[in-house]
Amino acid sequence: MFRLVRPAGALLKNYTNKTSLVKPARWRATAATATYEQTLLNVPATHVAVLDNGMRVATENSGAPTATVGLWIDTGSRFETDANNGVAHFLEHMAFKGTSKRSQTDLELEVENMGAHLNAYTSREQTVFYAKCFSQDVHKAIEILSDIILNSRFGEVEIERERGVILREMQEVESNLQEVVFDHLHAIAFQGTPLGRTILGPTKNIKSISRTDLVDYISTHYKAPRIVLAAAGGVDHDSLVKMAEEHFKGLGIAYEGDTPEVAPCRFTGAEIRVRDDSMPLAHIALAVEGAGWADPDNIPLMIANTIIGSWDRTHGGGAHNASNLAQAAVVGNLCHSFQSFNTCYKDTGLWGMYFVCEPKKIEDFMYNLQSEWMRLCTNVTEFEVERAKNILRTNLLLQLDGTTPVCEDIGRQMLCYNRRIPLHELDARIEAVTSDVVRDTCYQYVYDKCPAVAAVGPCEQLPDYNRIRSSMYWLRV
Repeated sequence: MFRLVRPAGALLKNYTNKTSLVKPARWRATAATATYEQTLLNVPATHVAVLDNGMRVATENSGAPTATVGLWIDTGSRFETDANNGVAHFLEHMAFKGTSKRSQTDLELEVENMGAHLNAYTSREQTVFYAKCFSQDVHKAIEILSDIILNSRFGEVEIERERGVILREMQEVESNLQEVVFDHLHAIAFQGTPLGRTILGPTKNIKSISRTDLVDYISTHYKAPRIVLAAAGGVDHDSLVKMAEEHFKGLGIAYEGDTPEVAPCRFTGAEIRVRDDSMPLAHIALAVEGAGWADPDNIPLMIANTIIGSWDRTHGGGAHNASNLAQAAVVGNLCHSFQSFNTCYKDTGLWGMYFVCEPKKIEDFMYNLQSEWMRLCTNVTEFEVERAKNILRTNLLLQLDGTTPVCEDIGRQMLCYNRRIPLHELDARIEAVTSDVVRDTCYQYVYDKCPAVAAVGPCEQLPDYNRIRSSMYWLRV
């Protein structure tokens, strides 16, 4: 991950004018307040245009003094092979190391002088380059992004330097046990498929990736129809379309060979245990196959995920905690933390739980977790579904607080759904879910399914896989 950050300066000065900016109480009391439904309907519209080369431009103009613009590219580690696994992430690192028009120093100075931030990240299905800047500098940001995508030099010296940076980054990731567990979980759940590979790639690949590999990957995957230029904040849609036509006309359309497609990924119920008794705590993830982004079952699964919730020891709580699993964790001192997750991809996903606990508590926590899962599949209540729906609505709105998360939401949804789902439509989908829908969906995805299990640390007390599998259903007499 590369980031150019300008240190905060004294941009705001204290006002000496003592004039009150607060309206009289009488005025405030009579002011009309927008309802929740009105607020959703009054969100600025997302405008979408398709250029002649197939590139999409999607914007939301909020009139803010700042803006976020970025390129969302429909490619990531899922499009790699065993031979070049890691090249998408390597390419992200190389993007800011100089172009035919700018050296790395020139690029950094130009971004710094604008007071802008330039960033990028790679996931399993998407690669993203984006800039945060003042509204009046959007045209400069777009020109820089186009220069990065179209004219990067990939000098041999820079490649060798970044090779060392990525290897050190891999060491840092290996010290983050949550990242390690989720990489193991993907490897075991999607074994033998592209989703089973890590984003950073194996060490041997990082040591051998060449300039040719980088250029070939760009020429194969960086095509205009697979790229979305997204923008949010103080941006004018028509102006942005004109800028895109000017700066991205050099993007290719045709493929030299066959059009690369996402290989189907099968889910496999299996386990992997990396036992290390020198560690104080066990880190464990348990998941079943979830739904893809566009699957209508995704909303009920998100609500079920919210019902389970998350908790750690800093939260406290007890018998009055909303999550039943959190109540059990507090009363029985079962774990240090747990976090339910619903990870989505285009055609599949992972729905499950990640938790950290002492070795002697693993079995008790697993019993409570799987019992709660089975309860969701059989007799989830309308009250807890309504509570989870409210929490989900709140979280969805809070996640869109700022130009950058809005821009990310636009880019991701354009790639996943080929449109931006309006908030009122998403709210209506959530509202339509009942306890019966949640129960039936969980029964379909969770009940009597083979889970994927990944454990790192002192995991001797983790029940045998056959026992875990037998707890994925209830025998009724």
